[in-house]
Amino acid sequence: MIETKGKRILTDPGSYTIDEHSKLTDIDYVLFTHEHGDHYHLESLKEILEKNSSAEIYANTSVAELLEKENIIHTLVKDRDNLKLGDIALQGYGMEHAEFHSSLPLASNTGFFIDDRLFYPGDAFTDPKREVEILALPVAGPWMNVAQGLDYALLIKPRVAFPVHDGLRYGATHKFPSEVLPKNGIEFVVMVEGDSREF
Repeated sequence: MIETKGKRILTDPGSYTIDEHSKLTDIDYVLFTHEHGDHYHLESLKEILEKNSSAEIYANTSVAELLEKENIIHTLVKDRDNLKLGDIALQGYGMEHAEFHSSLPLASNTGFFIDDRLFYPGDAFTDPKREVEILALPVAGPWMNVAQGLDYALLIKPRVAFPVHDGLRYGATHKFPSEVLPKNGIEFVVMVEGDSREF
């Protein structure tokens, strides 16, 4: 959940957070980077929309196709698209999910640059080739390891990073970024469920 300029933006409500979705209110925008179950869960979205009927949905190509089949109103966001969510700037970056294995086809994935401050890449190591103040840094998953996450943060060079894609949450996903990133001028803020932080 991202709150900026008086609006509440929810990213990728997926199957790992189903219990929390019934509690969500005052949602203005829902963003989907890709269709994998831990990022897109249809029943959760329907529940969110029941309590937030005016929420607007923005989705990458693959999720947009799924939403179309369900007749759910949405806006497609592609690589390099520039949109406005009220007073909030939104840009799409990237087209492909990070590789699981060379033998497997790549899924689609589009990251979101929100309010010219925060970059949420989804499941990818996309370089937006612009200054990033806040990076939602993937730290764990079947498509990555900790070293890749660290290299990505060092490439992007944000002022501050916080962990996402953190469902496995074993020690190295927080320990190594906390050791390596500050030495390179990047503040690493550990956040878990229920935490909030003002940047």
